[in-house]
Amino acid sequence: MTCEVAGSRFVITGAAMGMGRMYAERAAAEGAAVVVLWDVNKKALDQTAREIAASAPAGVVVDGMVVDLSQREAIEKAAAAVIATHGGVDVLINNAGIVRGGVFWEHDYAAHTEAIMMVNTVAPMVTTHEFLPGMMSSGRECRIVNIASAAGLVSNPKMSVYAASKWALIGWGDSVRLELKREGYGNVKVTTVAPTYISTGMFDGARGPLMTPLMQPDYVVSRVWKAMRVGKPMLMLPWTVHLSKFLKGVL
Repeated sequence: MTCEVAGSRFVITGAAMGMGRMYAERAAAEGAAVVVLWDVNKKALDQTAREIAASAPAGVVVDGMVVDLSQREAIEKAAAAVIATHGGVDVLINNAGIVRGGVFWEHDYAAHTEAIMMVNTVAPMVTTHEFLPGMMSSGRECRIVNIASAAGLVSNPKMSVYAASKWALIGWGDSVRLELKREGYGNVKVTTVAPTYISTGMFDGARGPLMTPLMQPDYVVSRVWKAMRVGKPMLMLPWTVHLSKFLKGVL
């Protein structure tokens, strides 16, 4: 079944700017009942929430919440507030992520390794764990979207910790998808997104693999949105990501 955006309750992490903001704008424009924006940047979050609320159709509730995804307690507190205020969540988009390049031994553990793993991998797990019981019991078509990376499919020198965080996210998310299906909670579908480089500023100066273009954010958002609605298990962008997986197996 297709997930209807109109009337649904959304939580989007990393929603103050970039593609997180684009997901929030699209949810509001299509008549979501509630669009909850999580971000650590209060100034940008407040501005984004105001602007989306001003342009949203009547009746759409836009709720900006400052949440530090590197802190488990902050996630649990924010999730409890969402459930108490809005009754739960129908669509969770785990979009927030951080990246730092460099050889592994140059990473500072606390500032780089721990932070990357917490925000990119542990935070989606904790967030999903808080909202999933309500999704499972609601009987509504619910969706969990995990924004991973093609870096989580192929070994990537000078991106070891980032790659590790995305490998873990892909394995965890797809395993949860199978668990939900096997245990009879087919109303909750998990979509894992594994794109290559996107022109958002996060990877300024990076060059993609051979035959792999630098994708535009609006194109990626449109493809993710379509995959989310139908509950597609895996979305790899662009098509060359499929080729890299094939070549990895062959070689």
